[in-house]
Amino acid sequence: MADVKVAVHGATGRVGAEILKAVSGDPDLELVGAISLDADGSQLPVPDSPLTIPHTLDIQSLLTQCSPSVVVDFTRADASMAMARIAVTNGIHLVIGTSGLSPEDIAEIDRLCKAGKVGAVIAANFALGAVLQIHLAKIASRFFDYAEIIERHHETKVDSPSGTALATAKEMVEARGRPFELTRTEKVNLPGTRGGQIGGVAIHSIRSQGSVAHQEVILGGLGQTLTIRHDTSGRLCYMPGVLMALKEVSNRVGVVYGLDSLLGL
Repeated sequence: MADVKVAVHGATGRVGAEILKAVSGDPDLELVGAISLDADGSQLPVPDSPLTIPHTLDIQSLLTQCSPSVVVDFTRADASMAMARIAVTNGIHLVIGTSGLSPEDIAEIDRLCKAGKVGAVIAANFALGAVLQIHLAKIASRFFDYAEIIERHHETKVDSPSGTALATAKEMVEARGRPFELTRTEKVNLPGTRGGQIGGVAIHSIRSQGSVAHQEVILGGLGQTLTIRHDTSGRLCYMPGVLMALKEVSNRVGVVYGLDSLLGL
């Protein structure tokens, strides 16, 4: 029998549907329920599976009915916070991949988790390649004075820059120990073309059909550049990281931010 009972918040979204399939196919996990805005109270068929699971808009009723041990969430920041407050109060662990959570949001989840003695894994990106990209960029940041990030996502992504790009820039600056050099353009012909910046790292966002999630970190030094690039071809890329977090989160208390510690980086 599976050790971890999982409910999916945002189950009918693009990532949510992949999570349903991944969890239902893992022998160590049991998929017990789904929460989404378009729920009508009927059972939700699991994609590529004969299973159906309870499906509702009411988070509290689902938690009472299905007793999950973990809720995994890929929704929007406001919906994620509302869910987290209810779930943690009920002693349920969290795995959250929602973009746009503020530092204050994460601090609140951490306080709630510690008070309830439960764990939460929150990550800007659950793709293992993206986590390794950030790790490598942090190492390289000590040896280059200039850095820029180009991130490209599908046209319906609600925020820019991506949470991954923000996290990458912040961790690069922290690893370097000081801001990067940032060239200021003498004549600006079109405002915004140099992007936003964090600690001297310029960030450029592209939103376009034909894209899923892509990021380049470009570091520059005398006579050379180093480019660290990560591309995805579909949302399946997040599943190994999500499954790992679902199995590990019950061993933690409070928030674990990022997959670094789970990977031993």
